[in-house]
Amino acid sequence: MVMSPRTDILPVIIGGDFGVYGIGRCFNEAFGCRCLCVGSRPTESITGSGFFDVHRIPAHASDTQLMDALMGIARDHPSKRLVLMANHDIFSAFVARNNEGLARHYALPFPSLEAMSALTDKARFTRACEKAGIPTPRTIVVDFSGADDGAWAAPSIDIPFPVVAKAANGEPYDVLEFEGKRKIWFIDSPEELDGLWRTLRSSGFRDSFLVQELIPGDNTQMRSITAYVDSHGETTLIGSARVLLEDHAPTMIGNPVAMITEDFPALWDAAERLLTSSGYRGFANFDVKIDPRDGRAVFFEVNPRIGRNNWYMSAAGLNPMTVMVADLVEHRRVEPGRISREILYSMVPDSLLLKYIREDSLRAHVKGLIRSGLRFDPLLNPVEKDLRRNLTIRLQKLNHHRKFARYYPEATDRSF
Repeated sequence: MVMSPRTDILPVIIGGDFGVYGIGRCFNEAFGCRCLCVGSRPTESITGSGFFDVHRIPAHASDTQLMDALMGIARDHPSKRLVLMANHDIFSAFVARNNEGLARHYALPFPSLEAMSALTDKARFTRACEKAGIPTPRTIVVDFSGADDGAWAAPSIDIPFPVVAKAANGEPYDVLEFEGKRKIWFIDSPEELDGLWRTLRSSGFRDSFLVQELIPGDNTQMRSITAYVDSHGETTLIGSARVLLEDHAPTMIGNPVAMITEDFPALWDAAERLLTSSGYRGFANFDVKIDPRDGRAVFFEVNPRIGRNNWYMSAAGLNPMTVMVADLVEHRRVEPGRISREILYSMVPDSLLLKYIREDSLRAHVKGLIRSGLRFDPLLNPVEKDLRRNLTIRLQKLNHHRKFARYYPEATDRSF
């Protein structure tokens, strides 16, 4: 914790999940400042925090409602150096659409709408990777823009089943509501895929969906990369982790809940090439999987934000907010930072995590990190003194046993 708190900085963080808390913890650890959460229903980890204040907004707030809230905060804090953060594709897109108005009051570590479209549309991401010689899953794009036409039909899929299906863009799918909705779909047969097309069509989805080859391997084959590109176009922060376990609840699948930080220089180089070629600025988070059949690093997507598990970078010794604030608030150049400290970042009970690690040497290594006191949980913060908050978080942690028993009872070679 810094000795002299920076009272001039006010991080304004849109959302309310554990990723928002992680961002706030990074700021608080770096600068000793308070943070303002702008959300409809923040979690108890935030509302019970000793360094968070909360500004309530309606659920599913419109751009106008959110802009009104943020402009009101700017008026209420004229002497503060405001930094706007968010941890969801919907809010990243909101910032890009309203960049001009927001930039008058806030530092904005987000890409432009043009750069966002070039990389975060998963179909365009695939093409950018192909151009750069970076492996991606074989992909077929299904365009629903003409689905109101009675003659519309999805294209034939010649990728062997099982396949993976997901939205090309997060925002048009995230706002959709229908029973049984999933973040990512694992499809075993053509008939099952046809059922998904009918559901999406009847739900009013009119953007693009992707069908991709399923890259085998369990969660431990996944890699996560976090980067920051400064206002001069230089990647001044990058780090990565080997995923150990992902969430498997339908709307959260693919979000890591346990990782070990690890250097992957070849992956860093590929990520930097993609960001530089698109004129990207701000934070980015990449999902990559190592194909166990041939060892290829297959790039899945880049998210236009820091990522829910952002605090793993700070736990490993390189706080991402120090780099970003130096760039956008203090307007000074810094030497590029690369994390190298190995730590275990985990949000689940140790016994649950160890159950899902099937490789003996990896399980032994994880046990060693736990014994050495190198396991960190973003929500278990020693500065937090509220007993109700801390008890709630520990009970929620135990609830992972029940959740995994329901959605992912045993580890599999296909991760589902």
